[in-house]
Amino acid sequence: MNRDALQSALSQVGSISARAALAELEAGANFQVFLNQTASARQLWDTWSWRHQVMLGTGVTPRPGLAEAIARLEAAGAARVHMATVTGSQRRFTIFLSEDLTQCVAGW
Repeated sequence: MNRDALQSALSQVGSISARAALAELEAGANFQVFLNQTASARQLWDTWSWRHQVMLGTGVTPRPGLAEAIARLEAAGAARVHMATVTGSQRRFTIFLSEDLTQCVAGW
């Protein structure tokens, strides 16, 4: 997957995190897409919703966009997704892409 394709996938999502990751990419941020393995959005929802609850229960402030990303993973159900990261000047973003790599399913 090239930079343009990732930018296109992120540009289709209106979330604050997707827009921030897109801005970082446009500014030249590094990115990596993990193409060798997919997971179901439901499995990822299980993991991240639990982590989110632990953060809230222990007083840790979750990163911006995490709650929205968890809801989007839940809505995606059994769909297979790829993980990607965008490492910008201010933070690292976690992105989940559709199996065909054309859409951003969730990100924070």
